[in-house]
This record gives sequence, structure tokens and C-alpha cells, in this order.
Amino acid sequence: MGLLLLLLRILLGIGLFKGMLLFSLVGADVHYYDFVTKSMVVVNESFPGSVIHVRKGDTAYIDVHNQGPYGVTLQWHGVKQHRNPWSDGPAYVTQCQVEPNTNFTYEVIFISEDGTLWWHAHSDWTRSSVHGAIVIHPTEGTT
Repeated sequence: MGLLLLLLRILLGIGLFKGMLLFSLVGADVHYYDFVTKSMVVVNESFPGSVIHVRKGDTAYIDVHNQGPYGVTLQWHGVKQHRNPWSDGPAYVTQCQVEPNTNFTYEVIFISEDGTLWWHAHSDWTRSSVHGAIVIHPTEGTT
């Protein structure tokens, strides 16, 4: 019985004995993959971009210094920009793009929002890598 158990362990590849060389009868394919790295546009050398922390009722000023090769606009997803549409991102709809090597200061007013939202690029393919979270805490003194 002991020899049969040892043989079974060897055949199944379940060796429990120290120093024993075991073989498994499991077949498998070998796969090869090529990975190519490329640079991408990010914010503050981070992916995803910076987390913005504000309180309900706050106004945030975000300075965008576009050091990338493409024009970019940002949208503050879920933030209602009452009387402030030029800070809401759709390129050539509410604002012109922030062209490479230029800057623009967004004024984002958090009147009624709370919870977690997000900001993202709203121009061409840059939206795939230029984005981050907005954490809107309750007004001071409330829960």
C-alpha cells in the first residue's frame, strides 16, 4: 500500500518528501507575448492624475500648464457649472483647447455636489490617460 501511495504521489505531482524530484503528467501550451512600451500624456507625472479634495460650497482654481504635445480641455464630470460654462471642457463648444506650452486656469464651483466624482480630458484621445478623482467632503460642521 505504501509503494502504491508513493507511486500515486509521483504520478500526480504531489510529492511530500523533501528532496524528491517529481514529475507531473500535465500537458500545457507555451505562450509568447511581446510588450511594447510607449509614453503617454499624464497629469503631474501620475496615472491616474491628482485627486482633488474640496468641500461642498468651495471654489477650486486649477492651473493647467499644458506641457504635452496636444491641445487639451478638462471636464469636471458631474459638477454643475452654473454661470461658468467656459470651465466645463468640451473642446470648441464651451472653450478653446489649452494648446501645448500654454496655460489656463479653471474655476470650478462646487455648489451642490457631494461625494466622489471625477475629472477627465475632454479632447481627442487624451481622455484615455488624463483623468482623476474629485472628492467632495460635506460642508464644515455637517455630516
